[in-house]
Amino acid sequence: MKKITIITMALAILLSACAPAAQGETVTLRIAVLPIIDTLPMFVAQQEGLFAKHGVNVEFVPVASAPERDQILAAGQADGTINETLAVMLFNKESIQMQAVRYALRPTANNGHFFIIASGKSGITDVKGLKGVEIGVSQGTVIEYVTERILQAEGFSADEIQTIAVPRIPDRMALLGSGELQAGVLPDPLGALAVGQGGVIVADDSKYPEYGFSIISFRKAVIDANPDAVRAFLAAIEEATELVNADPAKYKNVLSEQNIVPPLLLETYQAPPFPA
Repeated sequence: MKKITIITMALAILLSACAPAAQGETVTLRIAVLPIIDTLPMFVAQQEGLFAKHGVNVEFVPVASAPERDQILAAGQADGTINETLAVMLFNKESIQMQAVRYALRPTANNGHFFIIASGKSGITDVKGLKGVEIGVSQGTVIEYVTERILQAEGFSADEIQTIAVPRIPDRMALLGSGELQAGVLPDPLGALAVGQGGVIVADDSKYPEYGFSIISFRKAVIDANPDAVRAFLAAIEEATELVNADPAKYKNVLSEQNIVPPLLLETYQAPPFPA
C-alpha cells in the first residue's frame, strides 16, 4: 500500500508540472543550463527583465554535463534546455517527449562552436595526428557526433576514429592540460583557454557548420500545456539576441557571473554572433 501511495504521489508531481496555468497566472519555466556560451541570450533576457516583460517566469537549473541535463529533463525537473537534435532524437526514440523550438547557436566561417584540441604534451600538430588516438568526448551527445563527422570529412576511416568518454567539460580540460588525454573536444570559449594552456586546435566545425549547431528544446508536455509561455520565452530570447549581437561587450558581466568565460579570457573574449 505504501509503495502504491509513493508512486501515486510521484505521478501527481509530474502531472502537476505539466498542467496548464490558471487564467491570469504567470507560468514558470525551468531551464537546464550548462556553462556554455550558447546560454548567453537567456541570461541577458533575465538580466534585462525581458522574460517579465513578456509575461513568463524563468528559473535556471545549473547542470555540469549533458548526461546530467538529460536525466533532469527525463525526471521532469526541468522544462526546457539548450541541447542538440541528436539529444531530441534519443528522447523521442519510442514516443515524442522533446520538441525543438529554435536555434541556440550555429558555427560560422569565422566562429567555430566545437574544437578538437590536441594536448600540448601529445606532439600532435595537425588533424592527421589524431588517427587511432583516443579523443575525449561526452558520448551520445553532439560533441561525439561532431567529432566523428569532422574526422570523416577529413578522410578518416571508421577504425581510425577513437573516442573515450569524459562527460564533464572541466575533467576534459584538466586531462588535456596534464597530458593524460592526448586530445579532446571542447566548446567555445573553453577551446581558447585550452590553447592558452598549450593545446593545439587541429580541427573545428567552422569548416562544417551543418554539424555543430545547438538548439533550444522543451518537453512536449510543457509545450502542449503552456504554449503561450513558450512563445513568451522565445520572444524574450529574440530581443536578448538582438541586444547581444548589437553590443556583446556590454554583457561581459554575464559571462563572468555565470562562469561561461574563464577570468583569464574575459577581457579579450569576443562573443560569437547568435542566430535570429
